[in-house]
Parts: sequence; structure tokens; C-alpha cells
Amino acid sequence: MSKTGFYWHERCFWHDQGAIGVFSAPGEFLQPQAASESPESKRRLKNILEVSGLIDELHVVKPAAASLTDLLRFHTPRYLDELQAGDKARGGNGGDCAPYMPGSWAAATQSAGLAVAAVEAVALGEVSNAYALCRPPGHHAEADQGRGFCLLGNIPVAVMRARALGQANRVAILDWDVHHGNGQQAAFYNEPEVFTVSMHQAANYPLETGGFDEQGEGAGLGSNLNLPLPPGCGLGAYAYAMEKLVLPALEAFKPDLIVVACGYDACAKDPLGKMLLNSQAFATMTAQLKALAERCCEGKLVFVHEGGYSEGYVPLCGHAVIQTLAGSQIAVPDPQNDEIAAWGYQALQPHQQSLIDDWCQQWEQRKQ
Repeated sequence: MSKTGFYWHERCFWHDQGAIGVFSAPGEFLQPQAASESPESKRRLKNILEVSGLIDELHVVKPAAASLTDLLRFHTPRYLDELQAGDKARGGNGGDCAPYMPGSWAAATQSAGLAVAAVEAVALGEVSNAYALCRPPGHHAEADQGRGFCLLGNIPVAVMRARALGQANRVAILDWDVHHGNGQQAAFYNEPEVFTVSMHQAANYPLETGGFDEQGEGAGLGSNLNLPLPPGCGLGAYAYAMEKLVLPALEAFKPDLIVVACGYDACAKDPLGKMLLNSQAFATMTAQLKALAERCCEGKLVFVHEGGYSEGYVPLCGHAVIQTLAGSQIAVPDPQNDEIAAWGYQALQPHQQSLIDDWCQQWEQRKQ
């Protein structure tokens, strides 16, 4: 029986952004500290899979780095040249809040390679579904620059390659990272065969993208859906948004492959987001997507790790997601799952329901 694929590589954990803390660059009055996008949340996720034994139920792969040919389907030659030159020097910044040090080119191409291999294996039916533990993340990277800790567009690179090689045609991408998935949106904004959906905290990062009115252009009009949720959304708001708009929109698209930009920074413990999810919320959304994929595309579902900056809580969320993907009985206890669920304002709030209902109405009217 085909297994859940798990794609990882130690090289990804070696990416270094320098001592910038929560900022995009060091400053005179900013005491140096490790960058928020540190390797620990990802390494701890890998470790908890080992300790629980869940990793023994997975098909573990450490694939090759992405090739220059694959990267050039999305990125400009100038940008890739600049990244490599900076990597050979003393490091640099990929563009907007995407600092890196020597060695980051190897880590970034390896990270993209994880996504490439996971998408290919699922598309070809070699595994049932897959999880790629990518670092650096990729959902903010654009064709000509890095942004928001992201150097290379892991998902656009993987999806463009799969489509170019005839491994997939109609691809749906759901991004539930707390920050807008601007990279996927930009990559496929004119493409009717790729449906990009981003469910994120409104006007967090990037500030200038992520509005509901951004719905694609040209032949791709109607192939991009943004749900900019207000800060403070919890279990009720996310469940309502999934049920009323996200899942119906994905199913109506009729994809032959679903890719999830899986950030955990909408969790209640994240320092860079203001949402209230617990680990069970991520498991529930995973189960919903797994059932949708079974109905739509023979279960072809790929998760690509994005953000999430709570070193202690990300591993619990990630284990819950991978356990659900694998249909495993191996669980780890989340000592704060029930406490978070009991917090105030976890229920769907009137202003949240009104906003989501309005989006549903507008989305339906657009098709008329």
C-alpha cells in the first residue's frame, strides 16, 4: 500500500539569516538575536516524528536539490545570478526582508528540491500524499526577488515543473499561512489552470497584497481567491471560512492535484501572527482537504512547509497534520490544545461571519 511521503534534508536546517531577530536587518539599538525564521521549529518537527515513531510509517526521502532549469521556469536569470553571487561573497538580502548568509543558496535549492520531489511523487502516484519539510520557506518569493524570509518559490517551481512535464494540469494551491501567499498569486495570476487561494491575516505581510478584490487577470481572471481575515480569528472563523468558501471553491475548480502552503503561524502561540488556532484545527483542515482530494483528484495532496515561528508549538501542529495525512494512530499529546480552544473569542464572531458571508456572495456573483 502506498504511503505518505516525507521529504526533508539536513541541509535545509543550515540556512542562516544572521542575527536579525524579528527585524529585516540589524540596527544600532537592536541587540543581536537569532532570526525568527530559525531552523529549530522545523528540526523539532522532524525530531518529534522520530520520537513518536510516526516517521517509521512514512516513506522518507532526501531528494536532490532543484536544478537551475527548474528554477528558471519561475525565477529570472538576473535574480538567480545575484543570489549565487551574494552566497559566494558575504551574504546579502534577496530583496525585501530576505537576508541570507553564505551557504543559503545550497539550502534554498535543496528546499525547492523537496517540493519538486514531493509534487512529482504524488502526481505520478508513487506515494498517496506527501509532506515536504522545506526551509527556507518559499511562498513570499517572487520571480525577481526574495521576500519575507523566502528566497526561492518552492511551490511555483514545483508546480511549474510538474505542469511542464505533463505530470499535472489543473492544480489548486491553498495557502493557510498567516501571511498572504503573494508568491503563488504572482506566479499564476494570469493562468486559468492553476487556482490559488490564500487564507491569511489581513494586512500583515506583505502590506500591499492579499485583498479579496485581487482575483486574477486576463485569462486567469477568477483563478485567485484571497480571504484576508481580521486579526483575532479562531477556531470558529477558520471553520466557517473553510466550509462556506474555501472547500466549495476548491472543489468547483476540479483540480487533478492539490498543494497546501502549510504555515503554522496562525497558531495561538506564534510571535508573528495574531490568530488563535490550536493543533487540532490544523488536523481538522487537513482531514477536510484529504477528503476533498479523494473526491476530486484520487487523493493527490501535497503539503509544503512554510512559516510558523513558535519553536515549541509548531512541532505539535506539524505532527497532527502528518498523522492525519498518513491516517496513523500514532498521536502525541498537545497539553495546550484544549486550553487554547477554551479561550475567549474562539467562537465565530458576528463581524467575522458577516465578512465571510459577503465574500461568499461576491464570489458567487462573479460567476454570473
